Amino acid sequence: MNTADQNFAALGLSLPPAPKPLGVYKPCLIDGKYLYVSGHGPVKDDGTLIIGRIGDSLTAEEGKLAAQQVGLTILATLKANLGSFDKVKRVMKTLGMVNCTPDFEKHPFIINGCSELFAKVWGTDNGVGVRSAVGMGSLPDNIPVEVEVLFELF
Repeated sequence: MNTADQNFAALGLSLPPAPKPLGVYKPCLIDGKYLYVSGHGPVKDDGTLIIGRIGDSLTAEEGKLAAQQVGLTILATLKANLGSFDKVKRVMKTLGMVNCTPDFEKHPFIINGCSELFAKVWGTDNGVGVRSAVGMGSLPDNIPVEVEVLFELF
């Protein structure tokens, strides 16, 4: 059975730079065996953000890819702060926020981009936790997706 680090390496994906806080908060916080990750946006490899509103300037498929990029951004924060994905036991809770038009109804489809990535890294038992996927009237800097996660550590 592969480790989470091996699973990620096998995906052939790259991590963007771990984002620095743009306000008064910490990107992540460890409390005992839990790691709380602040809301992250879709940071690209060059450090810029994916921007746009789903149902307007972005399609649902583009939104799902943006959510995967948010997952990669969260993984970059984990790597920067833990050194290894193997220190994560499981995903506990994911909150996905979708910047979309009022008539858009496929919020879970969008957030699957992030959740499917985590399932590939930690497996379906440990990489899938409870989740909420909700629509928002706007998100900071007009990003299409923001995700926060609670992880359990070993």
